[in-house]
Amino acid sequence: MDHFARLGVPAALDLEPAVLDKAYFALQRRWHPDRFVGKPAEERARASTEAAALNDAYRTLKDPLARAVYLAGLKGVELPGDGKTIDDPELLMEAMESREALHDATTIEAIDSLADQARQQSQQALTALGSLFLRDDKPAIRKALLRLRYLDKFAEEAQGRRANLVKKVGIANG
Repeated sequence: MDHFARLGVPAALDLEPAVLDKAYFALQRRWHPDRFVGKPAEERARASTEAAALNDAYRTLKDPLARAVYLAGLKGVELPGDGKTIDDPELLMEAMESREALHDATTIEAIDSLADQARQQSQQALTALGSLFLRDDKPAIRKALLRLRYLDKFAEEAQGRRANLVKKVGIANG
């Protein structure tokens, strides 16, 4: 059973967070292992399995990028695993240039500006992804998701760079 069916929500890129939350919490109450403490071992095991599967489905569908990647997988779009080489020269060039700019950023404001740009680009790419799914354009979905993964990772790197700079500035001022 796929994550959407497990939670009883439509298999869609855009999900209302409140709808997802309501479905999850209703099912979680039903399958929570604490409700099965006095039950036979097979019922306890099933409750534990169901609760774990619900948690996994909820975690995946709650995050827009994870949901998009999951939905793409259901539609047969194959993405390289983490750490695999990306075969898109444009994306590789963009990544190299962005990482270089992040490396060269010497102020918190400069880092924040780069991170904001990445967040805006990510939001735009997520919005555009909807039409790609409607057209079932698998190559374009794949390309967009690879870029979204890169933007997500870049945001993490910017956050780490910012934290290191804050720490350095704090030490220098302390």
